[in-house]
Amino acid sequence: MTANKSPLCNRLLNYIRRNSISLASKIVTAFTYTLLKLQGVAIGKSCIFYGKPHFELNNGGSIRIGKKCIFRSSPVSNRIGLNHKIIVSATPLHSRTCSITIGDNCGFSGTSIWCFNEITIGNNVRCGANTLIMDGDAHFEDARTTPPMPIIIEDNVFLGANVVVKKGVTIGANTVVGMNSVVTHSLPANCVAVGIPCKVIRQN
Repeated sequence: MTANKSPLCNRLLNYIRRNSISLASKIVTAFTYTLLKLQGVAIGKSCIFYGKPHFELNNGGSIRIGKKCIFRSSPVSNRIGLNHKIIVSATPLHSRTCSITIGDNCGFSGTSIWCFNEITIGNNVRCGANTLIMDGDAHFEDARTTPPMPIIIEDNVFLGANVVVKKGVTIGANTVVGMNSVVTHSLPANCVAVGIPCKVIRQN
């Protein structure tokens, strides 16, 4: 009797959990849409937010998001866990303009996108847990830093968990970047790349 009860209880608990997450997501999504539009973020239809993200749009910056994107900020929304919520920041350097453009049907889990110049993300891009995309060095008062440079991530790219994409990089369409990699140079389309620094290990 006890052996039969445990699977039933597990199914019931999983059902309650899924529906609780779904309800919370609907509430957070409605709130986030309103907040982003008030901030001046252009966002397409049917995006979903699990947990409240942090968007920062400073003077001269622009953020455009396509339709049907998913943003996971809640730790329970990703099975391997998240270190922090989604962070998207457009911060022009020295009063210049900067832009973040995200295509349709993209997915982000605890991702940080920090833009000083230009970051362009295509359609159907997947960013695994705790990925970082950053087109500058941040500490610009340090003479050893170099100016920000644009990042382009083309369609159907997959970035594994904890991947870091550095400034001046283009990642070609359909490329897969393995977890924990640091992308310091551009990668061609249709390849698999891993490592620190990231190198191509297979060309499809």
